[in-house]
Parts: sequence; structure tokens; C-alpha cells
Amino acid sequence: MTRVVFMGTPESAVPTLHELADRFDVALVVTQPDRPRGRSSKPQPPPVKTAAAAMGIEVSQPESKAEVYEALAAIGRFDLGVVTAYGRILRPEVLAAPAHGLLNLHFSLLPRWRGAAPVQRALMAGDKMTGVTIIKLDEGLDTGPVLTAQAVDIHRGENAAELEARLAVVGGRLLASSVEPYLRGELKPVPQSDEGVTYASKIGSEERVGEQAVDAAAFVNLVRGLAPTPAATLDLDGVTHKILSAVVSEERIDSGQWRSVDGALLASAWEGTVRIDLLQPPGKKVQQAADWVRGRHAVSGAVGAT
Repeated sequence: MTRVVFMGTPESAVPTLHELADRFDVALVVTQPDRPRGRSSKPQPPPVKTAAAAMGIEVSQPESKAEVYEALAAIGRFDLGVVTAYGRILRPEVLAAPAHGLLNLHFSLLPRWRGAAPVQRALMAGDKMTGVTIIKLDEGLDTGPVLTAQAVDIHRGENAAELEARLAVVGGRLLASSVEPYLRGELKPVPQSDEGVTYASKIGSEERVGEQAVDAAAFVNLVRGLAPTPAATLDLDGVTHKILSAVVSEERIDSGQWRSVDGALLASAWEGTVRIDLLQPPGKKVQQAADWVRGRHAVSGAVGAT
């Protein structure tokens, strides 16, 4: 049976692990170390570690790049490495460790959105379509040759978590079904095009500020791309709120204002108006915007830093 090592960390990598475990001998899972998450200060295992443990698969959590190679060398010969959102740049000796190299599942249609945040960037840019691409890893940033890809339409109103979850399932199946044809030489990697290259860098904290959007539609794209975390922000009455869901509204209010209209929360800091549906005040839980409005002592107020 084909012997595989899987490298991945977040929830979006779990479907790939399940697909591989159903078809191949997953000799080892390599994932990031346990780290504090949520409100607890205690280190929590990454989702891939939890999934691997439930399936009885050996797990390694290297602390450094050098330890990644040591973990692979310790298990002896294996046919293929598979990487989905592992979260660490791999050294040349790691790329050369498997007999047939490493395959990577990337959540975009390469060469568009190479880098760390392809799902978020696609939504923030207002893309109507994205997809998944299987590449053979090289030393570049998502520059490896392509084995196969599958396009996926972006649903209206879909946020980053929802889209990533769909791509994870589609991509996991595509990758697992590509392994045997690749090993038999029937599926040959093809160099990526030099045209249409874009980069999906990590989201900077300054990019979350909703008042900087060029118009209402761009703000809605920002909200979708950053929901549920880290979330776009908007100042309402001088207090920074996280905005989790919003749509463009046909209503018109003055820029720099929020207003309650028939119980709905309308806001504008740009050309156009949005209806905010979900938001999170500082220190509080996510709530419906209609509930937020009911808790105010006014039916209008200011949007933007004061």
C-alpha cells in the first residue's frame, strides 16, 4: 500500500487527512505544536492532531524547521508527502525526503492568490469564482507545477469560514484521487502560467478598518473575507465593533452615520449604505444588529473614528 506522510494543522486540513487515511497508509502526521487558543491560556491541540489521534495515526509536532526533517527521517522510506495548510516553510531536504516529493493542496486557482490567505483575499477582492489546486511543492511560494485543479463558484453572501470549509472538502477529495495517477506517471505536473499571478499576504491589522473601504460594496467584501475572524471593524458612536455580517442596502443615509430603519441597522462611512446584520461590541458576544439597536437610547448616531 502507498505509504504517505501528511502535514497540516487547522480544521481546513482535516478533510484531506480523512480522505488519505481511507485510501492509503498514513505513516505519520506532522502538525504544529499545541498553542493557546480562545479564552483559555492552556495550550490546545490543533484540529489535525485531534483527528489523527482519533484514527490512531502517529503524530509529530516539530518545534523547528530542522525538527521537521528529523521527524520524517525517523520513519524510514515513504512514497509521498501531502501538505494542506501546515503553516511552515519547508526546507529543501524535507522536499526531497519522500520518494515522489510532496503534493500540496492550495485553496485557490493558481497562480491567482499565491500565499497565506487565498480564501480571504478572494472574498475581499470580490471574486465570483475560486477553486483548489494540487501542486508539487518546490522551494518557491506556491510556485510548484500543477497536477490538477477544480473551480468552485463563490456563493452570494458566503464568508471566509464557509467558503474555506467547502474548499477543504472539494480539495481533499481531489488530492486523494490524484495520488495514484500521479505515482503511476499518468498525471504529470505542468508549470504554472506566468500570467495572472497575485499574492495573498497575511491580513494586517490595519486592513480590518472598515472606514477605509472605497465604497459600501468593498466594505461588504471586507466583512465577508474576514468573518468570523479576525473580523472587519467599524466605529459606531466612537466604539470599535467587529462586524460579522453585512449587505449592501438600497436605502440611502448620509456618510458618517448609522440609523435604525424599521429595526434594521443601516450604516455608511463611504459612498453607499450597508445593512449590518451581525456585530460584536467590545467585550461582549456576537449579537444580531436588531438587538444592538434595541439596546440603544437613540435611533441614529455616528460612524467612524471621533
